[in-house]
Order: sequence, then C-alpha cells, then structure tokens
Amino acid sequence: MKRKAFLTTILFTTAILYNSCNKKQAQPALTSADITKVIDHMTVIMIHDVTNPPLAARFFSYTCLAGYEVISENDKSVRSMYGVLNEYPVVKKPAYAKGYAYQLSALIAMMETAGKLQPSGSLLIKYEQSFLDSCKKIGFTDEVIDSSKHYAQAISKQILAYVKKDKYNRISNYTRYTPLGKEGTWDPTPPAYMAPVEPYFNTIRPLTLDSASQFLPAPPIPFSTDKNSAFYKFMMMNYKASAEGLTPEQRTIAGFWDCNPFAVQDNGHMLIGLKKISPGAHWMGITGIACRQTKTGFSKALEIHTMVAIGLLDGFICCWDDKYRTNRVRPETAIRKYIDVNWKPLLQTPPFPEYISGHSVISSASAVILSHYFGNNFHYTDNVEQKYGLAPRSFNSFTQAATEAGMSRFWGGIHFKDAIDNGIIQGVKVGQWVLAKYENPSIHH
Repeated sequence: MKRKAFLTTILFTTAILYNSCNKKQAQPALTSADITKVIDHMTVIMIHDVTNPPLAARFFSYTCLAGYEVISENDKSVRSMYGVLNEYPVVKKPAYAKGYAYQLSALIAMMETAGKLQPSGSLLIKYEQSFLDSCKKIGFTDEVIDSSKHYAQAISKQILAYVKKDKYNRISNYTRYTPLGKEGTWDPTPPAYMAPVEPYFNTIRPLTLDSASQFLPAPPIPFSTDKNSAFYKFMMMNYKASAEGLTPEQRTIAGFWDCNPFAVQDNGHMLIGLKKISPGAHWMGITGIACRQTKTGFSKALEIHTMVAIGLLDGFICCWDDKYRTNRVRPETAIRKYIDVNWKPLLQTPPFPEYISGHSVISSASAVILSHYFGNNFHYTDNVEQKYGLAPRSFNSFTQAATEAGMSRFWGGIHFKDAIDNGIIQGVKVGQWVLAKYENPSIHH
C-alpha cells in the first residue's frame, strides 16, 4: 500500500511539473498608456523635424498599422486590415515567432516602423531601448523581449514595404510647384513666406478612399473685389472679427487649436521657430485621453488609435486635393490688398492654400470615429498641449471639440467661413466612410 501511495505521489508531482513547464508564463500587462508614450515620442520628433500636418498623419497611420497587425494575429476580436485597406497585403506571421509577448511586440513594431519613417527616427530607436530596459524591471525576461522584438521587426518590415508603394516617394520627382500669381489665388504669406506644403499629396494612395476626390466639397465662394459680393462680405467678416476685437474666450480657443508646426517669430534680427504640434498629433493625443479615461483594453485601444490615424491620413488626402484645386487666397493676403494694408490675423497663416480648412476636415473625421467608440456625449478634459504651455479645456463631446477647432480658424483669421463649414461636412463624410469600410470592406462609393 505504501509503495502504491509513493508511486501515485511521484506521478502526481511529475504531472504538475510537466504542466507548469508547458504552461505559458504570464506576462506583465501593458495598457493604452504605453501606446500614448509611443505616440508622444513620435510627436516630439515631429516637432524636432518640423513635420508638416499631412506627412505627420502618414507617419501615424502606418506606425499604428504595424502595431495593429501584431494584435490582429494574436487577438481574435481584432480583424486584419487585409481586404479593408487599398492594396493591403497579407501580413504574414513569421514561423519562428514563439515565446513572445504580443502586446510588447505591437509596441516594438510601432517604434521600429516610426523609426524608419521619420527623418530623425533614430531618436525613437533610442527611446525603444530605454523602453525595453524598463520592461525588464516590470517582469519581462530577456528571452521574451528578444522574441517579441524579432517578431515585431518581421511585421514592421512588411508594413514598410506597403508604405513604399503609396507613391509618396515619387513626389520629389514632380515639377516644383509655383504660385499661380493670379488675383484671388494663394500666395506665400509673412513673416517667412514659406513655399507651399505638399502640393502633390493628393497623388499618394489613400487607405480607404476610392480616390482623393471622392468627397469633393461644394466649391468656394467665387473671388470678387465687388463690395456687394459674397466674397467681399466674407473678407469683412474676418476683418471685423479681429479689427473690432475678439473676446478673451475666442482668443483662447484660437490659440488652443493653433497646431501650426510652421509658426515663426520675427524678433527684428531673425526668424525663430516656435514649437507646436500638428492637428493630427493633437487628435491622436485626444484618442489616448479617451482610452485611458475609459480604461480601454490594449487591443481595443490600438484599434481605435489606428482607425483615427487612418481617418487623419485620408482626411488630409481629401482636403489637400481640394486645396490645390481651388487654390484660394488666404484672408491675410486678400484683406491686406483690398481692405487694410496693416491687417494681421491673430494666428500665423500656414503655408498652403486656404480652401478647405484642414483642421475642420480632420477634426470632424476624428470626432466621428471617436464618437463611434465612446459615444456622442463623452466628457473629457483635453490637456494634450499642456506641456507646450496651453491650459487644458474640457468638452462634453468630440463633436463639440471638432466644431470649436473649426471656428478657431475663423477667429484666428486664417480661414474664411465657407472653408470651415464645408471642411466639417467633408470630414464627417471621411470619418463615416472609414468606419463603414472597416465594418464592410466590400462597399464602394
């Protein structure tokens, strides 16, 4: 009896040891806050590189896609983007991918991708190393980190191959864009008189759109110097908004949503660049706030970030297509020429044509996507740019924020009213389209 009991004990102990050796070791959990850290470091590098708004959206979208694909291969609740996005490949999971932590792999894939895309991406690779060092402190083993990194690099490599085919690299071969020099068309504005930004951005591959002109807005109010014309009345609206003085609240709103990476200050001797983030970076920051506030799980949070980033890129492609088609003059140029030579807008005019308002397009697109995930009455406090000296503002919905962002361009004196109104309409259509395409990839416009 004793011998039988002894053998039973040995077998039971062996079974426990066998099962424990074959059971996957529990990995430390990562959160949406870790996604925010990667996005924040990308934004810092964009400020360093003076990355223009459309290009920033391109960086965000492909970086998020790299992390997203890792998630889709390991979380059944998240679908692959194959069949959803234009020309998107089957992203293959490498056969050697074992012993990794997929959340960690997703973040590394993001950093590896951004590190290759951004001009000063080496700064992000440095952050990646410090991030991995911190991962060891919270319980990730060297083996798991190494396996996670190898897996991430394989996914990133495939996403980067997809990036190369979006035709952005052809832009440098196009004829240098020069202003038309006609009355009512865009001209460079003071103080830096910068060259136009991304005049050929509409030639790159959209992620979900059938074409860059899919959601063509209503045409702008025709240019006219007739004092009874609609355009002249629009000029006077802008002129009076600043000449007669804005309210302190309107000034605050204009500054809060400025997001102009090209802002410079003339101190009489030289032009000094001012650190400001792009509109897309601001909305990616808002996305992070919403995910953290609701304690959204890692996979879902990365899905939401990716969807917003896709909306940003396709929104900018749509908007930029119309900017260089309509080529409308900025309020600053028109008002100085036809009303008051000394007039200055509250905000500095960015270097590209006026119609339509880019901030209005991408803000409303982002608001539509975020409202889909968090609801139409989501209260949050936006402190994205607090580190750049802007006091936080609270909102009762993403739509309220998007509407305010649009109006900031009017109060800032850099857009006419129809560019804002029609920009919001276009952005809503883009946001709705991105969501519809994700739910039903087979739909066409």
